[in-house]
Amino acid sequence: MIGLAIAAVVILYVIFIYNGLVKARQVKEEAWSGIDVQLKRRADLIPNLIETVKGYAAHEKGTLQEVVELRSKAQAVPAGDVAGRAAAEGMLGQALGKLFALAEAYPDLKANQNFAELQQSLEEIESEVQMARRYYNGAARDLNVKVESFPSNFIAGPFGFAKAAYFEIANEADRAVPVVKS
Repeated sequence: MIGLAIAAVVILYVIFIYNGLVKARQVKEEAWSGIDVQLKRRADLIPNLIETVKGYAAHEKGTLQEVVELRSKAQAVPAGDVAGRAAAEGMLGQALGKLFALAEAYPDLKANQNFAELQQSLEEIESEVQMARRYYNGAARDLNVKVESFPSNFIAGPFGFAKAAYFEIANEADRAVPVVKS
């Protein structure tokens, strides 16, 4: 009878740990969805930005083309590749910074209402991306602690729970948010 009670307690404890791991994984996935939504909003804004800049800075074709190519690369990264997406988005952020630096050389572009609105929208989206990154990294941290902590690590391995990658930017220069000046 005591053996049966001990087995029941162990089974309930395993279920409790398993459910905690499932919850942590779901929170991490929901957090990643938040990042993905914000990055999609930014990607959707880029074509409008490019078209606005084209009219004023047609001979800056290299910078415009770079932004378009990096946007495509960022969107092509597989959904679960957090590190790949972080790297691609970092390069895109740098290219956007170069694009906004062009506005300084073109006063008419800088004064354009549509361009100013696009800059403001991008600034808001960048802020949202930062918040989503912090939330995701917190959720990834919580999952990683559960996956690596005793005794849940004995449950995590056999049931296929793995550590989550953090949404980090590898290149220190990529960490800078694009400078958006009005």
